[in-house]
Amino acid sequence: MSSNLHEFTGRRAGVPLPLLVGDLSRPIAWRDGRPVSAATFLGHVSTVAALLPEAVGAVNLCEDRYAFLVAFAALIVRGQTNLLPPSRAPHAIDEVMAGHPGSYAIGELPLSPAPVGYLQMPALDDDDAAPVEVPHIPADTVAAIGYTSGSTGRPKPNVKTWGSFVASNAGNANLLRTAIGTSFDVVATVPPQHMYGIEMSVLMPLLSEVSVHAGRPFFPADVATALGTMPEPRVLVTTPVHLRALVESGVVLPTLAAFVSATAPMPVDLAAEAERRFGAPLHEVFGSTETCVFASRRTSAADDWTLYPGVTLHPQPDGTLVDAPQLDEPIALADIVTLHDEGRRFQLRGRNTDLLEIAGKRASLGDLNRRLLAVEGVRDGVLFQLDEPDASGVRRIAGLVVAPMMSEQAVMAALRHAMDPVFLPRPLRLVDALPRNETGKLPRGSLLELIRPAL
Repeated sequence: MSSNLHEFTGRRAGVPLPLLVGDLSRPIAWRDGRPVSAATFLGHVSTVAALLPEAVGAVNLCEDRYAFLVAFAALIVRGQTNLLPPSRAPHAIDEVMAGHPGSYAIGELPLSPAPVGYLQMPALDDDDAAPVEVPHIPADTVAAIGYTSGSTGRPKPNVKTWGSFVASNAGNANLLRTAIGTSFDVVATVPPQHMYGIEMSVLMPLLSEVSVHAGRPFFPADVATALGTMPEPRVLVTTPVHLRALVESGVVLPTLAAFVSATAPMPVDLAAEAERRFGAPLHEVFGSTETCVFASRRTSAADDWTLYPGVTLHPQPDGTLVDAPQLDEPIALADIVTLHDEGRRFQLRGRNTDLLEIAGKRASLGDLNRRLLAVEGVRDGVLFQLDEPDASGVRRIAGLVVAPMMSEQAVMAALRHAMDPVFLPRPLRLVDALPRNETGKLPRGSLLELIRPAL
């Protein structure tokens, strides 16, 4: 199946592939409770593409998901690349633009201060868009360069061609069509600039007959309102952080067909509680900025991950080699896995960067963090290994913990019952909140800044 899918995407030959599939009368997005047709969308893309300056690419800063979708497609139609920094912080934008001389930034809002060469898009009014034919994009066109989150160090660029996007969407669409049994519409709490957000809320409406809510609801009541403006069946694309907020808020959600979650491990108890509360299955997807999504599982019912069609894994001593239809060549990840069911399923055993050895004893940071979060009274927290060794040559474990009703001494006392003393965090600091980014990840640089006063 892998070779057939390679031929379908045309990645080897660079053949043209459609920017958009389906009938042009179908809704591609919902804005303010109203559908926007695919034909109107193509008109908006044509209008914006004609306004773009000559350049290799642009940082897509659109807040509105529909505006992002229009800018995303307009850049590709003009042969330009969507540059996707790890965050929309000014320093992150400046670093990416500096790495791509001659690039600019595009968005739908007035910005002050604005990046150099910032282009504000015109209003995307439904009546302004003249109908156009569906563009076809060479499969080897560099559609986007996505940067890793920086959770394990400096953000790294990852090139995505249009052919690779077509292939990765095929796996995601197959997962949800199989789970739901029909077409569906998407509301997403994740930003469209993140690779997971692109896969589930930008590529999906382009390359499957799916429509997406234009906003990015954040608070539980806003999520409920957004879902209520969409037709059934509805899929909520979210993260463990957002899902926990929904569960704890007591909000009542409109009927859901499914949840999709990524960006961080989903606790089994949270998945089960969400399914009980909201009456919809939760599908966790597994991937990375480097690979895009390549596996999934129903977290409440299975420990094993099921690989997407055409994907094979090759365990290595220090990680895993991933071969997937969307990849020109296998990519090595730091994840340690064991294969089951003739290689169609796998269990995640941790990351080689998470494996610790102190005083001759071994542990996994992932396991230690699970133990921390299981402490009663701890609302959020993270353990991580410091860069510099102490006087005895040991790189110690540090901890940042959100526990409003506890002292540092109380947290440490609980951890002494949960883990070997050599892995206890020294230092440990109580904080009001962890420096999570828009998808709930924790950039390592931000953690080191926050722990520095305790060193």
